[in-house]
Amino acid sequence: MSTEKVYPMTKEGKEKLEQELEYLKTVKRKEVVERIKIARSFGDLSENSEYDSAKEEQAFVEGRIGTIEAMIRNAEIIEEDHSNVVSLGKTVVFVELPDGEEETYTIVGSAEADPFEGKISNDSPIAKSLLGKEVGDEVIVQTPGGEMKVKIVSIK
Repeated sequence: MSTEKVYPMTKEGKEKLEQELEYLKTVKRKEVVERIKIARSFGDLSENSEYDSAKEEQAFVEGRIGTIEAMIRNAEIIEEDHSNVVSLGKTVVFVELPDGEEETYTIVGSAEADPFEGKISNDSPIAKSLLGKEVGDEVIVQTPGGEMKVKIVSIK
């Protein structure tokens, strides 16, 4: 029995992956095949960097399609949890002590983590420190730059 990795994600995260998969299969795949055809028409393939580049892109696109298909196949949708405890799918607001700014992060599965959108992986040091904690808790977070102490302000 193969034990494929499970990918925890929100319903929105799964939909986003499904859209990317559709785009890769219907648009991107055709574009790359067209690039390969054009590059082939340039003749000698042994010194054809355009052809090599198109073949590399094709390998990347096909690899990404396989990855996304596996993620969707093994998606575990995070159910809404109405408790007051930090868990997957929750948005957490905390302040760094003693007098830091408020920071807000949504804890998601690694498949949909995007730090620029405030979505951090449940495998990240911050999320690991916060999981299972409640509003008002003071938590020590291990970061690459050392440890920081934070206080949870709200959980939604």
